[in-house]
Amino acid sequence: MTVTEIRNPATEAVVATVPASSVAETDAAIERSVAAGERWRELAPGDRARLLRRFAAAVDADRDRLAGLEVSGAGHTITAARWEAGNVRDVLDYFAGGPERLLGRQIPVAGGVDLTFQEPLGVVGVIVPWNFPMMIAMWGIAPALAAGNTVLVKPAELTPLSALRLAELAIEAGLPDGVLRVVPGKGSVVGHRFVTHPAVRKLVFTGSTEVGRQIMAGCADQIKRLTLELGGKSANIVFADADLERAAATAPSAVFDNAGQDCCARSRILVERSVYDRFLALLEPAVTGLRVGDPADPGTEMGPLISAEHRTKVASYVPDSAPVAIRGHAPDGAGFWYPPTVLAPVSRTAPAFVEEVFGPVVAVVPFEDEADAIRIANDTVYGLSGSIWTENLGRALRVARAVETGTLSINSHSSVRYWTPFGGVKQSGLGRELGPDALAAFTETKNVFISTTASGSGA
Repeated sequence: MTVTEIRNPATEAVVATVPASSVAETDAAIERSVAAGERWRELAPGDRARLLRRFAAAVDADRDRLAGLEVSGAGHTITAARWEAGNVRDVLDYFAGGPERLLGRQIPVAGGVDLTFQEPLGVVGVIVPWNFPMMIAMWGIAPALAAGNTVLVKPAELTPLSALRLAELAIEAGLPDGVLRVVPGKGSVVGHRFVTHPAVRKLVFTGSTEVGRQIMAGCADQIKRLTLELGGKSANIVFADADLERAAATAPSAVFDNAGQDCCARSRILVERSVYDRFLALLEPAVTGLRVGDPADPGTEMGPLISAEHRTKVASYVPDSAPVAIRGHAPDGAGFWYPPTVLAPVSRTAPAFVEEVFGPVVAVVPFEDEADAIRIANDTVYGLSGSIWTENLGRALRVARAVETGTLSINSHSSVRYWTPFGGVKQSGLGRELGPDALAAFTETKNVFISTTASGSGA
């Protein structure tokens, strides 16, 4: 049996070993998921909703343990991990209302009555990244279950612990065996089988754009349904009339949260030229004052990177010749640490400004006017998130409509609320998660026409 060692990114110590599933084991899990599907989809909507609420309650009671798994297994700060466990509970609670709200329509037609039904797809495969393993898993699990599907989860090899615990909590809450299963293992084995197995009717993938392209190509063979949430290179646009003190004070959290390992990270800060120097001066204490260290300490604001390999990749964007304007602090010794780093001035073609670093590195560039800010913000293959700082409401709305991205915040850095849709444009993804849009992504619309025309003996 092949096993994967799970290491604490802050100490490099092995905290667990997890078996890696084979193709045969993956096929067996898919077969059990198919077998469980009929019972789950035929469960009365109120009963399915009740089980999801019990699942949410089980998560709520287990929040400390779940948070601890994200601290030791993924390097998240304890403060963030506790919030993430609460988000998992809230997402389940939100979508527990879904089974009783999958409403069809009655459409006026001639000669009869026309009805639509929202029917489950079948087996849904959810492939989860290592940066937010618990939270992103539930974004796929909850709406898929609410819509009557069964779910298979392939967690990232580096961070499977919280997903495995969620599957245990689902059983404890009373969900039937096979309705939710976690299948740990390699993406090239388990994830690939999700793509090729005909019984898996939809895939939800969060990860790199490169792997997303491969999955999309594989799903094309079977015209398999697909939701993709991929890379990002989001812009934080600061106009001269903004509250500069607040914009600078909050900028670090927008890019250094989870050590920059966030698809929504505002890793490009665009500042109107007339206030560029002032903004950098205000940014410096916010960056150097960031507390980087033991993620188990409630006072820590940024933890380590996920692995030594990833740290090497992040460091490659900051060679010795890089224009480092501000550098924060990080611990020495064991752990995959990298200090929060601000690059300025930066060429608009520099790799750190163009490519997704996925680490605590941000590039700051000036812009001339509103049109220039929009042009720079849109000069990327990505379009996931972003922020706009201005006191001018008209400008805020104009720029928000003009920037090519899936979600934006004005005078804040919020990207994800579980009751609103989330997703990207361009090469940042396909489809929407969360909010009222999510349930439809896990159902097919069936149209049924009932003739009321009198004809023959059947009239």
